[in-house]
Amino acid sequence: MSISVDINKRLGDFSLEISFETDAKRIGILGPSGCGKSITLKSIAGIEKPDSGHIRIDNRVLFDQGQKINLKPQKRRVGYMFQNYALFPTMNVVQNIGAGLGVADEDKSARISDMIERFHLQGLEKHLPGQLSGGQQQRVALARIMAYRPDIILLDEPFSALDEHLKERLQHEMISMLEDYEGQVILVSHNRDEIYRFSEELLIMDDGHVMARGQTERLFGDPGSVAVARMTGCKNFSDAERLDDHRIRLKEWGVTLELEREIPEDIDAIGYRAHAFEPVWGERQKNCLPFRLSGVDELPFERRYYLLPEEGELICWFIQDNERAQMEGKPHPDYLKLREESVMLLRR
Repeated sequence: MSISVDINKRLGDFSLEISFETDAKRIGILGPSGCGKSITLKSIAGIEKPDSGHIRIDNRVLFDQGQKINLKPQKRRVGYMFQNYALFPTMNVVQNIGAGLGVADEDKSARISDMIERFHLQGLEKHLPGQLSGGQQQRVALARIMAYRPDIILLDEPFSALDEHLKERLQHEMISMLEDYEGQVILVSHNRDEIYRFSEELLIMDDGHVMARGQTERLFGDPGSVAVARMTGCKNFSDAERLDDHRIRLKEWGVTLELEREIPEDIDAIGYRAHAFEPVWGERQKNCLPFRLSGVDELPFERRYYLLPEEGELICWFIQDNERAQMEGKPHPDYLKLREESVMLLRR
């Protein structure tokens, strides 16, 4: 199964121009609030009508402005999960799962029973949404979508309304529940951890267009540009000057890196994740920067050091709880080493 989207949509001063085609089963769309993620999903679902372009699932045309095709939402075989799950408050679990099913009563009853068992909702059949926990509401919403047997499922910030301590557990539960679903799933989020955990292919959006697209792990490891690296959560950047095939000078940090890999000629910046530094005591090693401390933040499960560069923004070094032991009883490091495999070669 594959989806092809190439649409334009103007809403006031905002303009969405998005184009992608993929046969990946788990697709993530990452971007800040207001960048066009939800409008993209609503256009696929038929809730919003694009101004131009097309939307296709395999050879089935959902929308094509040129051909005057615009299928109604109920004809698209697209399952859409809203941020608040959009369960009917006066309907119980069985009624919510069956809502919208246009099948014979016998088949409908069998399909609902199958969903009750599959999503572990036994004993909750007569409960109203207000009597369910957040995780139970999520399972009912997914069961309602799956009962519809859609070709594609769209998840619009499904964890945004949940308390922080519930998110990780429910993310894991949702991934498990969707494991045997053969169709495509698109997850929209501004949370990098959610996207990384869920998706095999990633679109990074900003201001109504796709900034980058590719395999999720690759995009996080090699974003290509400073803008995309920021979107994936990188905290540390320096303008850079390429000296030769294997040396690059970090202007703000006052350090020259010597790398085994060849440095492309158009590289003019580097990025480095805050958790990737290696502390060094004693003599300076290759690819090290001086440890000039500006401040420390002690968090429940993390310690954050902020270092002074020669110029520019503070350099962030974050260490997890299980790494603090290497610092106990020792003075601050003399240097921080940049591991070559963690250096992102970027373009402004």
